[in-house]
Amino acid sequence: MPQAKQPDDGDGVQIDLVSGERMEGLTSMEKIRLILDGVHDGNIVILEEGLSPDEESKLIEVTMAEISPDEFNGIEIETYPRSDTRDTSFLGRLVGGDRSSAKLTAIGPANQIETLHKDETLISALVSRN
Repeated sequence: MPQAKQPDDGDGVQIDLVSGERMEGLTSMEKIRLILDGVHDGNIVILEEGLSPDEESKLIEVTMAEISPDEFNGIEIETYPRSDTRDTSFLGRLVGGDRSSAKLTAIGPANQIETLHKDETLISALVSRN
């Protein structure tokens, strides 16, 4: 993975926006490593298409194993709910209506991100540098 340029000033928070295309060729563990490596660096990771329920469970499991009081406090994860309105008709599947309905997922260091509000259309969070 190409390394992103790090911000020059210590006041900013880096946000990594990861496309579904970038994630689709990765195994579940590669996805989890990509996410946790970014969060360990203090970044907020935004996934365009989210993770499967099994991948989310594994992410939480791996995170719990990596928590260290002085170095890593864990993650905060918020995902829009999955849509139940998929078009499963033949025509709908033909034009792409049967694609995964996973939605945007935001993941960040637990000590830097606090969810203020969440509903079907909005995730509002307060992000601090430390």
